[in-house]
Amino acid sequence: MFDRMKEDIASVFHRDPAARNKLEVLFCYPGLHAIWFHRLAHCLWVRDARLLARMVSNLGRWLTGIEIHPGATVGRRFFIDHGMGVVIGETAEIGNDVTLYQGVTLGGTSWNKGKRHPTLEDGVVVGAGAKVLGPFTVGKGAKIGSNAVVTKAVPAGATAVGIPGRIIVREEAVTEQQVKRQAMAEKIGFDAYGETRDMPDPVARSIGLMLDHMHAVDGRIESMCEALKELGSDYCARDLPKLDTEDFEALMDDAEPEPSKPDADSSAPR
Repeated sequence: MFDRMKEDIASVFHRDPAARNKLEVLFCYPGLHAIWFHRLAHCLWVRDARLLARMVSNLGRWLTGIEIHPGATVGRRFFIDHGMGVVIGETAEIGNDVTLYQGVTLGGTSWNKGKRHPTLEDGVVVGAGAKVLGPFTVGKGAKIGSNAVVTKAVPAGATAVGIPGRIIVREEAVTEQQVKRQAMAEKIGFDAYGETRDMPDPVARSIGLMLDHMHAVDGRIESMCEALKELGSDYCARDLPKLDTEDFEALMDDAEPEPSKPDADSSAPR
């Protein structure tokens, strides 16, 4: 038992750079306390002391703000960072080295008895506010983006984002189309910031399509210039007007929304 507790403390240092010393982790990490309460409650649950198990679980929920049903199965080195609002259902299964952030729900979509909560395999990371709902499997090493709502299986190593959750396939190699887009962006003095992100972005997609179109137009103009040169014209020898990127920067600054002011009766962030 004490070896497992030492392992839990070590996992906090491994995944949270804010952890300074063992005493701080021992007394100030509710996610750690919730896991220890769950271990006691689960031990009672499997020995058919169901009422006592639920009472221990409810005490842990009251003290930590994290609700883990005593019937849930949790692996080694499970880490809940911050933790407030985390809910883990009865038939949830969590593997080793899994990380959850605040506001995560591992819930069900049915009132039928039996398996109705998700299974998280080893190394899964679930971002803040995400909802993983249903009796499916999130594969080894997969990631769930913050505030995503996932209701279908996620393959190992994949990332699911959005509402409803959709799978992002990470491209290991740079495609020819991406090379062309980057070349066109550099030519016009534009930083195609959206094309370097893993997360899907409709603005970035639109920019990418515009860069594709500009590349095609640029190629056609080059062909026309070659044809005009063969006819003896010097029209294409003239320099194109220089693009002033400061205008784009000014437009981007104007387009950025002002940060909303918190209501007077809202609580200040901690």
